[in-house]
Amino acid sequence: MFGSGSSTGHDNSGVSPVRFVWPYGGGEVSIFGTFTRWTDLIPMSPMEGCPNVYQVVVSLVPGLHQFKFYVDGQWRVDEQLSFVSGPYGLVNTVVLTKDPPQIIDSETPGRSNMELDDVSVCPEVIQGMSAADVEVSRHRISAFLSSHTAYELLPESGKVIALDVTLPVKRAFHILYEQGIPTAPLWDFCKGQFVGVLAALDFILILRELGTHGSNLTEEELETHTISAWKEGKMHLSRQIDGSGRAYSKHLIHAGPYDSLKDVASKILQNSISTVPILHSSAQDGSFPQLLHLASLSGILKCICRYFRHSAGSLPILQQPICSIPLGTWVPKIGEPNRRPFAMLKPNASLGAALSLLVQANVSSIPIVNDNDSLLDVYSRSDITALAKDKAYAQIHLDEISIHQALQLGQDANSSYGFFNGQRCQMCLRTDSLHKVMERLANPGVRRLLIVEAGSKRVEGVISLSDVFKFLLGVA
Repeated sequence: MFGSGSSTGHDNSGVSPVRFVWPYGGGEVSIFGTFTRWTDLIPMSPMEGCPNVYQVVVSLVPGLHQFKFYVDGQWRVDEQLSFVSGPYGLVNTVVLTKDPPQIIDSETPGRSNMELDDVSVCPEVIQGMSAADVEVSRHRISAFLSSHTAYELLPESGKVIALDVTLPVKRAFHILYEQGIPTAPLWDFCKGQFVGVLAALDFILILRELGTHGSNLTEEELETHTISAWKEGKMHLSRQIDGSGRAYSKHLIHAGPYDSLKDVASKILQNSISTVPILHSSAQDGSFPQLLHLASLSGILKCICRYFRHSAGSLPILQQPICSIPLGTWVPKIGEPNRRPFAMLKPNASLGAALSLLVQANVSSIPIVNDNDSLLDVYSRSDITALAKDKAYAQIHLDEISIHQALQLGQDANSSYGFFNGQRCQMCLRTDSLHKVMERLANPGVRRLLIVEAGSKRVEGVISLSDVFKFLLGVA
């Protein structure tokens, strides 16, 4: 049944047949585990009438067995079965009792009628973390961040774009789109200082504000507003007024190249911002500073992953599955009390509804799902800059264009629209380890991972960069 080289590593006395099932599809599926001494792969075959369900029967002796699936070149575990953290990362477990003989099976619909005993599925077992393990891991990460500086975030080469506050909002809109960036620092030549940041959220607020007043959005309206005029108007809208009735500006959140990585991360978390400009001035009064870099949690996380890459064992929490950690935002279970609704939209929802949800729910992205809540795409704040393409902002009405149509505006003219285009939807499974999630979030441009159910891609939650850092630093 298994071919050569698939010995279970046990003799034939007291063995029982165990059916293993992988119900999530794939091209080539195999299994290996303690019963193959973690060396030989046992190929699995599609079930008759269920080409996406793979199975194999292995003879095992009573006792505890660990195993993993090998699907199209990637190691996987079945999140519906018990799993623990072992020498090979997350592994599934089965327990076979001596009397009466049992078969431990990955239970799945559409099972074939083979002559096997009744099925018994082990209860889910997750190796817990002690408070000491958590504190040790947090202490080591905190010590690393405290002893390394923002200077280490600076790339060997690259460019940083800043915008003058006298620039028309329309032109700034185009620059962000053309450069493929969601945010840019603002420079005030008269003051000789960086005075703020222009972000995608500003354009969302501009579009909504103009729509609130019943005006059709035109190029002329954007042309008459400079960045400084918009920022001042925004402060009035936010009622940030001093005692004399004048609007006052918030101080720019920034850091120096010799500030610790922990200080930079803390500034981002405490102020709920995505980037911190790294500035340096040779003048005593700090005038005319140099813009060295835009620091982000992604860059800091990359430093953590690089530093601990070969010593991950010193951080016990990294091997834990994310479902066992108080991390991220999860879709509430039916009947679960006191849980905030999880924001999701259908592709035919209006762009206006999406923008309102981004602002009101204070989230940076919204999963776009079908009727079964399976992930199709994601709409993020930064996607608003796509309206600069071909001056689309002057031709659309927010409540008349769907999210699906809005996302199409950002596609290349030569490429057909399709969900999961490029790297838009970054996903993970609830069984993925924290270390694996951190490695993915450390990639440039990735700010969040959507937690999906294996196979169906049904959205189960989301983990952001800020979620990871709040957990690692023990920030409430």
